[in-house]
Amino acid sequence: MPPESPIFTKTFDLVSWLVGRAESFPRSQRFVVTKRLLDACLNLQERLVEANAANGREKRTKLALADAELDKVRLYLRLAYRWGWLSDGQYEHAAGMVAEVGRLLGGWKRQLRQTAAA
Repeated sequence: MPPESPIFTKTFDLVSWLVGRAESFPRSQRFVVTKRLLDACLNLQERLVEANAANGREKRTKLALADAELDKVRLYLRLAYRWGWLSDGQYEHAAGMVAEVGRLLGGWKRQLRQTAAA
């Protein structure tokens, strides 16, 4: 995947948006839930960059790790929404961005499986 591939752009947009939103989360949670949300999001982006630089089994491993980080982002976003830190519109926007990254990641993983099977 070239670095200008949509998955890199969409993930960058997600990270940028979440960092801005997280600044309004309760101060008491900045080093707990907020940190874990941002760490998961940044780890997701890092695993994608690492997968892009890797080959074969290592690429598949990095993509699986990226998928796990995306699941963590989903979890922490749901918690932030449940606790009222995100409005309905903000949660809908974030969930849409996460879903798009998930679709792109799933497509990348499918492409690798098809290439390996050929």
